[in-house]
Amino acid sequence: AGATAQSAASATADSRTLRRTGSLSLAGESGSLRDCIQKTLNEWSSQISPDLVREFPDVLECTVSHAVEKINPDEREEMKVSAKLFIVGSNSSSSTRNAIDMACSVLGVAQLDSVIIASPPIEDGVNLSLEHLQPYWEELENLVQSKKIVAIGTSDLDKTQLEQLYQWAQVKPNSNQVNLASCCVMPPDLTAFAKQFDIQLLTHNDPKELLSEASFQEALQESIPDIQAHEWVPLWLLRYSVIVKSRGIIKSKGYILQAKRRGS
Repeated sequence: AGATAQSAASATADSRTLRRTGSLSLAGESGSLRDCIQKTLNEWSSQISPDLVREFPDVLECTVSHAVEKINPDEREEMKVSAKLFIVGSNSSSSTRNAIDMACSVLGVAQLDSVIIASPPIEDGVNLSLEHLQPYWEELENLVQSKKIVAIGTSDLDKTQLEQLYQWAQVKPNSNQVNLASCCVMPPDLTAFAKQFDIQLLTHNDPKELLSEASFQEALQESIPDIQAHEWVPLWLLRYSVIVKSRGIIKSKGYILQAKRRGS
């Protein structure tokens, strides 16, 4: 037996940026993100005029209104709203703020309880360094200071990387996710450091590439044939979950995605 979670897909486009919000039901984690995006776009495109896609206003909102459940303000204290942000394409750290602002708007909340940022993409053969993380972490710190986020964390940092970030950061990471595929047992040095500085170690099984450019373009082309999908690239993907604190169950979960036209 398994619970069915509500999953939403959103994206953004500026004639040049694509914005959509929609959803489908997924049993646990079954079903792919690509299918989620495609089904959301299929439902959205069936409800709008073809002229809207061809004419391209400045921002194209792809919305399926029944798909996303806003949080009732009276129930907000009973819910924990968490997110993990994946930077997909070459992009500035401003994507971080865009993603958090959009998540808050979609869910109808003023603040997210926790945000974990996945390691940003780097060139093959290059090791992740503090320099790669700094611009994104600084933006997360600004969001904590402006009370848009309560706590921030990292993903897939080893002991050295986590220590460097911790010593440099003004707002310290309160968690670090470790990929189950990379280690069956938590590295002792990482465990010791996390315990010393009260950093929670979590596990995840996300693939290294959650959404490829090609996969996104295929879903886009199949859903909206007139859109010239090869011109579009995903910038970031945010996965959120809303958990009922007292019962520890997922009330809803979903994705928000932003894509942009090349050269814009």
